[in-house]
Amino acid sequence: MIKIHDKVFKPFISHDRILEAISGVAERVNADFRDCEDVPIVLCVLNGSIPFTGELLTRLEFNCELVSIKMSSYQGTKSTGTVLNMMGLTADVRGRRVIICEDIVDTGNTIVALKELLLDKGATDVKICTMLFKPEVYKKDVRLDYVGMAIPNAFIVGFGLDYDELGRNLRDIYVIDE
Repeated sequence: MIKIHDKVFKPFISHDRILEAISGVAERVNADFRDCEDVPIVLCVLNGSIPFTGELLTRLEFNCELVSIKMSSYQGTKSTGTVLNMMGLTADVRGRRVIICEDIVDTGNTIVALKELLLDKGATDVKICTMLFKPEVYKKDVRLDYVGMAIPNAFIVGFGLDYDELGRNLRDIYVIDE
């Protein structure tokens, strides 16, 4: 058990299981991009996706460029339903293929807004890659191309995921203990 702010969390997904899921995602991404002639962009959605993107990058077997963007739709433990672009893209995506790396997809508001933004800015193709996915709350028509693992709709922290900016540094993922 760990305590962050006013909430208690219990172990949920071990670091080894996280790395196993990332290796599975990397295999699928490599199968699609291994022989590509272009240099796709791997887009890290800050801050939560830093650990996931870092681990994924070390497993990719093709040339790629790392770019980042910061978006937010959370306050505390709840999604606000409004997606804010906190920091713009750190590179031009015009004429490029982009692989979005997201830590978690739940409602899908951020991922849908981000895909639209990238296509509006001229990306030729946008693939969505997420470490974690909450299928019971995802009601969007946008397809997720690479998913590490599906999880129930519970609030989690660790391995990049936070509760009011704390808990991102935890190796394992913890779930709120209601």
